[in-house]
This record gives sequence, structure tokens and C-alpha cells, in this order.
Amino acid sequence: MNAHSSMLHIRLDDELKAKATETLAAMGLTASDAVRLLFHRIVADQAFPLELKVPNAETRSAIEESRAIMARRPRFHNAESLIADLDREVG
Repeated sequence: MNAHSSMLHIRLDDELKAKATETLAAMGLTASDAVRLLFHRIVADQAFPLELKVPNAETRSAIEESRAIMARRPRFHNAESLIADLDREVG
């Protein structure tokens, strides 16, 4: 660790902190380890490592449309069943 370091103080909901701390411990990490990893990724990628977007109206509409289509269409377990279904639709 560098000779020079600084403290970072944050406020978290108690329940969130407890759940996150427990989950991190299962991975062998402390909360401090997780924050250090986050900061290293931010520096390395020059970006926040998670996509933070609120979908606009057009995107929300497309998401809902795709969910509706998926609910109506059969799901396939392999390529052969997909091709057989497409063949039935065409012919």
C-alpha cells in the first residue's frame, strides 16, 4: 500500500450495508476491498464499471414490445427445433 492514503466516509442504509458486507465476506472481500476494486476499475477503464441509464420512452416501449413478442412466441431448446418451426411457418 502507498505511504500516502486517505479516508473515504460514506453513508449507507444499515440493512444494505449488512447484506452487502455478508455477501462480500462470502467472496473473501471486505467493504474496503470492494471500494478499492471499484476505484481501480474506474481509473483503469476511465468509466464507471456499471451501465447507469434510465431508458427513454422509445426504449421502454421497445422493451415492452419485445417482452410481449417473447410471451407469444415459443422458446427453443436447440437450433433444430427453431429451424423446424420456421419451416412450418414458411411451408
